[in-house]
Amino acid sequence: MTIKKYLPVIVSGFAAAVLATVPGIKNFSCCLLVPGAAVLSILLDKKTTHSVEKISVKKGLSFGFLTGFIATIFITLFEMLLTYFAKTNDFIQTLPQSELLMQEWNLGPMVNDSLKLMKNMAKQIERTGFSFLYLVMIFFSNFLINSLFGMIGGLLGMNLANRKLKEEGD
Repeated sequence: MTIKKYLPVIVSGFAAAVLATVPGIKNFSCCLLVPGAAVLSILLDKKTTHSVEKISVKKGLSFGFLTGFIATIFITLFEMLLTYFAKTNDFIQTLPQSELLMQEWNLGPMVNDSLKLMKNMAKQIERTGFSFLYLVMIFFSNFLINSLFGMIGGLLGMNLANRKLKEEGD
């Protein structure tokens, strides 16, 4: 296995991560950017390898998963860098609204413990620009969402590439 084989995945995942840092576009990273990047990775792979074979479901899913994983790594890295330098982020900005919402649910002591943990993360970020728990939290949440939507995009890319192949064959 060479890195050249996975270059379309790396390029597409990085592009999605860069676009995911743009404030207006950031909200659509999971459901539009990552699947779009997965489709792009399949099409780039098809173009660079000059393959005339149909893309398998396994390859579509694996390219989609890897694109989502690469996007997750870079999105998390960019988020942590921006948080480090700004010493604030969306989490800190929305914490008061989250606190009100969680208290309205009236879930008992679990809410108080969660709020204590969230406030501690916010204090660490405001003081040092970094919270390990926040890093773990955003990495795993991005990983779950991006890998799922990446696999969906990989299947869409597989379908699109195979359809193009069929049209060229007719």
